[in-house]
Amino acid sequence: MTDGAEPYPGTDAFGEPDDRDMSPFSVTGDGDFDTNLRPRSLGDFIGQPRVCEQLELVLAGARGRGGTPDHILLSGPPGLGKTSLAMIIAGEMGAAIRVTSGPALERAGDLAAMLSNLVEGDVLFIDEIHRIARPAEEMLYLAMEDYRVDVVVGKGPGATSIPLDVAPFTLVGATTRSGSLTGPLRDRFGFTAHMEFYEASELLQVITRSAGILGITMNREAGAEIAGRSRGTPRIANRLLRRVRDYAEVRGDGVVTLDVARAALRVYDVDELGFDRLDRAVLNALVKGFGGGPVGVSTIAVAVGEEPATVEEVCEPFLVRAGMIARTPRGRIATAAAWHHLDLTPPAGALNASFGVRVRDDDTLFGPDL
Repeated sequence: MTDGAEPYPGTDAFGEPDDRDMSPFSVTGDGDFDTNLRPRSLGDFIGQPRVCEQLELVLAGARGRGGTPDHILLSGPPGLGKTSLAMIIAGEMGAAIRVTSGPALERAGDLAAMLSNLVEGDVLFIDEIHRIARPAEEMLYLAMEDYRVDVVVGKGPGATSIPLDVAPFTLVGATTRSGSLTGPLRDRFGFTAHMEFYEASELLQVITRSAGILGITMNREAGAEIAGRSRGTPRIANRLLRRVRDYAEVRGDGVVTLDVARAALRVYDVDELGFDRLDRAVLNALVKGFGGGPVGVSTIAVAVGEEPATVEEVCEPFLVRAGMIARTPRGRIATAAAWHHLDLTPPAGALNASFGVRVRDDDTLFGPDL
């Protein structure tokens, strides 16, 4: 990383992958493991029923017309299966898939070379498409609309533009920050799917399927325990399954029971709500160090010894969803649930996340002072 650059979410201060088990971003060791567990068709894909139904219609319509599907944008939090869906789209269309990422496309020439090698019907998958460089993005506009690119040869007054035809293709873009996409790029996608966090029952199906593929003997209660601590994210669920499997093989007889799952997750500092060491450190800093807030995320990050991007993108979304903290214009504040989770009595006026209101001493309710 360059000096002074803010680390991208999912990396540490040096730009290396954040290997925390509860990180929703891909970490070291996930690659081969995820590849073996990826579903091969929409019928095998667990969860996201609305997105799958919509995609099935888009792909079936294209097959019926004998053409290529519209360009597809997959948005949503990390770890929910956007890459798997991109590969499924190619598989359902019987097409080859070319995979790249936004940060890898720094120059327009990089993209032009990739586009010129596409065969009709190919799927081009660009992960983290919101991070694509502006010159490459502008070239992508023309390729998506007119299936051609203009390559500029030379510099200054003598520069000339050479048009190159591109075979009809389908662009599948994945983003965790749809709001960061420019309007012109977003408008060129024919179909946009937003992926939601999984229910515990869906994660249990994911874990059961993964255990079957990996040959892990596991009872339903153990699977449900892992699912309940997985933050609604299949990537985390599969990662925790790996940790529990290791524990069962090293300290047990290889069978994953409820007691084994609980003991393993205790070793890896994952509590009943799915909080890990960093989550609890953030709550402790906010509640015990700053009296419940409000306090800025940078200050919290200093208190727990992490980068602001890690706190904001890895810890904070889940703590907000769990009703433990709230984001306000003045900073982050701890809710009454956070105080109770730390076995502390919340002060008068603590935010009640269940109702989005504060409670006065006389138990009357009034809107939060945000």
